[in-house]
Amino acid sequence: MFISNAYAQSASPLDALGLGGNIGSFLPLILMFVAMYFLMIRPQQKRMKEQKAMMDALVKGDEVVTAGGVLGKVVKVSDLYVTLEVSSGAELVVQKNSVTMLLPKGTLKTL
Repeated sequence: MFISNAYAQSASPLDALGLGGNIGSFLPLILMFVAMYFLMIRPQQKRMKEQKAMMDALVKGDEVVTAGGVLGKVVKVSDLYVTLEVSSGAELVVQKNSVTMLLPKGTLKTL
C-alpha cells in the first residue's frame, strides 16, 4: 500500500552495446566544447597572431595608437620598447605590446 510497484524497463539497443549511457551523457559537453573552440578560441588565436605580426613589423616612421589612447610616430624600435614622438620634441618610451593599432601614413597631420 505505501510502496509502489517496480516494473522492469525494456533495454534499448545502445545498452546492449554498452554505449547508451556513456555517449549520451557526454555528447552535450563535447558539442559545447567544439562550439566554444570555433566561436571563441580560434578567433582569439587569430587576433593574437595578427597583433604579434604587427608588432614585429613596426619600423621607424610608422604612426601608431597605444593601449592608453596615445597617438604617436615611431622614432626608435628595440626588442621590448618603442619610442614614440607624440609632439615635436616630446618623446615617450612605451612597451612594444602596448601598441594596439597601426595608423595609415599622414593620419597625425590631419588631426
